[in-house]
Amino acid sequence: MSAGWHPEQFSDPDAFLNYVKLHRPPVAIIDVWMPLMNGLEVQSRVRELSPSTRVIMFTGKDDPLVRSTSLKAGASAFFTKPFDDEEFLTAVRLALSAM
Repeated sequence: MSAGWHPEQFSDPDAFLNYVKLHRPPVAIIDVWMPLMNGLEVQSRVRELSPSTRVIMFTGKDDPLVRSTSLKAGASAFFTKPFDDEEFLTAVRLALSAM
């Protein structure tokens, strides 16, 4: 579901953060639950490395505290899987237009 975009995909948070440091992507889509570092930690590091990068978070396990924490920390959107593809693409477009 790239919708004409050419996304980079990472399974290692450290590799992703190194990418962010070098490339300052306009949007980062981050899973809350991942190995080595949780998504909230990654979100915080992205804000330090590239404050202009818009973050969209998603998770398979809805937790109101995690959602609230992420949004208060500046996430532009937060989705729980499964989510509507069109709503997700709209969130990406909005994040890109906020640049």
